[in-house]
Amino acid sequence: MTHQWNPADYAEHSGNQLIWAEELISQLTLLGPEQILDLGCGDGKVSALLASKVPHGAVLGLDSAANMVELAQERFPSSQFPNLSFQVMDIRRLDYNQSFDVVFSNAVLHWIQDHLSVLQGIQRALRPGGRALLQMGGRGNAAGILAVLDSLISQDPWRPYFQKFTFPYHFYTPDDYLPWLAQVGLSPRRLELIDKDMLHEGEQGLAGWLRTTWHPFLSQIPEAKQKQFLGQWVDDYVNQNPIDERGMVHVAMVRLEVLLHKP
Repeated sequence: MTHQWNPADYAEHSGNQLIWAEELISQLTLLGPEQILDLGCGDGKVSALLASKVPHGAVLGLDSAANMVELAQERFPSSQFPNLSFQVMDIRRLDYNQSFDVVFSNAVLHWIQDHLSVLQGIQRALRPGGRALLQMGGRGNAAGILAVLDSLISQDPWRPYFQKFTFPYHFYTPDDYLPWLAQVGLSPRRLELIDKDMLHEGEQGLAGWLRTTWHPFLSQIPEAKQKQFLGQWVDDYVNQNPIDERGMVHVAMVRLEVLLHKP
């Protein structure tokens, strides 16, 4: 993954991801001594939340973006969080052997096409009887955002910038996952697509999320024109999906949630 992140901007505009991570963590029923691997730790706040749930265990957060890991280490130093550490690693190339009781990942794996390699690494990393809880964008995710975007980039002056553009996300289904799990020897406990209503505080909140999470599209545009492109994207979306009476913008999301067990 070679996407260029702005860690501080992401940290400011990833509140929805944190809320969903908290919901996921509550499903784990952690007892306290677990060793946990967090795939795609980003700015570290979810890893830190996990670490607070396992005072007698430890959490290792991995991310392929070195600047994200640097920010996580700055915000959650080992001197204050002794059971929490971070490392730069491509999560398609996990090299751990029966080291973890739990593997966790939230809002990350849709950036990766090759989930089979990730699952092979998870299988190796888990101890016998271990489990993994993964949530990512699933089939149909952000359809409204993408419909507006598709219309926008098919028009001048934006069309020339996307002539050779490759869609950066991979939104899979439970049916995609079943043969991969069988191939790597992991048992599915639950595989489902879940509808989520993502909320943003007005146009500014929506713009912050688009700027930080959908940056592969913005990076196609010359920097001097990115603000114009983003503004048009926000305006077109809000025209089709009006702000509610509380000043919130709604985005219909679909998450693929995967609960796995290693026999």
